[in-house]
Amino acid sequence: MNFKQLESFIWVAEMQSFTKAARQLYMSQPAVSFQIKALEENLQVILFQRGDKKVILTEAGRLLYPEAKQMLRHFHKIKAGLDDLKGLKTGHLVIGASTIPGEYILPLLMGGFKEKYPGIQIILKIADSSQVGRWVREREIDLGITGVSLEGEGIECTPWLNDQLVLITSSSHPWASLDKVSIADLQNELMVLRERGSGTRRTIEQKLSDFNISLDKIPHGIELGSTRAVITAVEANLGISIVSRYAVREAVELGRIREISVDGLDLRRNLYQARHNQGMGGFAIEAFISFINDKEECSRFI
Repeated sequence: MNFKQLESFIWVAEMQSFTKAARQLYMSQPAVSFQIKALEENLQVILFQRGDKKVILTEAGRLLYPEAKQMLRHFHKIKAGLDDLKGLKTGHLVIGASTIPGEYILPLLMGGFKEKYPGIQIILKIADSSQVGRWVREREIDLGITGVSLEGEGIECTPWLNDQLVLITSSSHPWASLDKVSIADLQNELMVLRERGSGTRRTIEQKLSDFNISLDKIPHGIELGSTRAVITAVEANLGISIVSRYAVREAVELGRIREISVDGLDLRRNLYQARHNQGMGGFAIEAFISFINDKEECSRFI
């Protein structure tokens, strides 16, 4: 049994597909199948039940899965520690981020970081802020970036970057010709929202609660799992929404979306860095944090 076999096993278990796992691993599907077959022969058990459309774990597979993940995490920690000794010529980072920083900010900064340290491998996992918090607590990631401050045992959370949320409408919406609306106007319009647990939604709820307005009392018929989907829905005139300016600036520049201010409503917020207070540090993660905390450096890319 080797770690390549365990990594293949974990990806097949999570994707429920040899083909999808192969794409994630940048391997051929037969190569992944070979790794799984070798692991099954080594352990003398069957790990997957093969179906027409997906594969599922057997009882033996379910027993192995959490242990394999833990073994792989330990392996990466040990390898990262050894790589650090090579002066950042190689290394391994796992970053977890909520949608706005994960889709619109971090990829740009990662490109700049890779210019300085091309040998460091970076994995970026994107989920809502609640899931990122769980990854931090379980030490599955080296650093979390979220749209809300994370709370909980073991988490250290610090402000990172300023973000501006903005009200958006389609270019054909009745408000499209306006520069400003009132807070009361929001209660009469259908709103497109992110799902519960997203940092953007939690920020909107908090900002509106300052005016004794419950988001649940604002008409909304659509909840979507990504900011990109929200912007597309607004562009299709399915409602208004409030999103990060980082996410909508291209659509605004192209004229597909209108940005409108809300009189008296401060929609500024912080994005946050989150780490486990007993997490294993290293030169690679410290270099990355130092890079994204350098405002002059960041301004070159975002």
